[in-house]
Amino acid sequence: MELNLNNTEIAFKIKSNKDLKRALFLFNAISQPFMVKLGNVFTRIALRLKAPIAWVIKPTIYKHFVGGETIEECISTVDKLKGFKVHSILDYSVEGGNDEESIHATMLETLKSIRNAATNPAIPFAVFKPTAFANQHLFEHADPIKPLEGEMEKEFYRFRSRVNILCNEAFKYNVPLMVDAEDSWYQHLVDDTVLEMMKRYNREKAIVFNTLQMYRADRLEFLKRSIEEAREDNFYLGLKFVRGAYMEKERLRAFEKGYPSPIHPDKAATDEAFNTALRISIENADIASIFCGSHNEKSNLLFAEAIKANNYSLDDNRFWFSQLYGMSDHISFNLADAGYNVTKYIPYGPVNSVMPYLLRRAEENTSVSGQTSRELSLIRSEIKRRKQSAKN
Repeated sequence: MELNLNNTEIAFKIKSNKDLKRALFLFNAISQPFMVKLGNVFTRIALRLKAPIAWVIKPTIYKHFVGGETIEECISTVDKLKGFKVHSILDYSVEGGNDEESIHATMLETLKSIRNAATNPAIPFAVFKPTAFANQHLFEHADPIKPLEGEMEKEFYRFRSRVNILCNEAFKYNVPLMVDAEDSWYQHLVDDTVLEMMKRYNREKAIVFNTLQMYRADRLEFLKRSIEEAREDNFYLGLKFVRGAYMEKERLRAFEKGYPSPIHPDKAATDEAFNTALRISIENADIASIFCGSHNEKSNLLFAEAIKANNYSLDDNRFWFSQLYGMSDHISFNLADAGYNVTKYIPYGPVNSVMPYLLRRAEENTSVSGQTSRELSLIRSEIKRRKQSAKN
């Protein structure tokens, strides 16, 4: 039976009529770039002034894209998703700070999320953002060509030590741990650290996962080198693929600094690189676990068909699909209904602290061609289907 990602009855079965109307209102607002920019300006000003904004944010954009302020608040959402065969990943989305106190607090919360995942089969992964675990000067002054020296070298050592604590905890509790990708000019610091962790903890299976942003022109070669190294050194690869989140920022910095843009010239090249990475990885599934983080229907269908074509079980634990909570439910729920492993990435944290994440989500939906219009079309189709069904 052919996989149909446009079955809106399955896609929105989890949503009440009230939920659908709120989603329709929200995506209508997000579809207007001027309104998004204006809202972002006012929100940033309000955050700087510490003005109370939770009362307007929490019942709207926060409720749609965020699971709650704490792990405990997210559990009802996790349980609800599991009822529809969709797993969850709880992502503590508070932005990292420069001081030891905030780094330590984020460390404690991330360790808590790993232990929580170990007790709940509905949460198969934990995740963290590397920049939350070092002073931002380390990343701001990183250069792929120049070695770190002095205090920056010491800070990098502290960063690696913190990452090792997290990976060791994941290993101890048998919870796969994904390391998010960062900006290209300091991603090498993350890559080197994650490779070291993979060699240490991925000897029996993939526990530590690196994230490859496939809009970067160098990532296919990086993938091939990683596979070669894993085979030579006898460890398993954890591979999470995303298209990428910092395109405008990367291109602007490359222009200002006078070096070639690290990003593919167009979306078609990025799509081809992403899909090629999936093909290469599944050809090496004897040593690789693959996490497809994508809102692109074609890439998800390609990965789903590749799993079947290679005669793997649809729920083989090496292969996962994932979309962000509040987006692309037609992909998540239809894949899960068909029997594939699916997760929703669920951010959580205090309203004010999660606002930078929410602002990026709003901007992303306006900048990615067709994404918001697709959401609106599917929501309208389901509202229409329900009205027609009620008449019959």
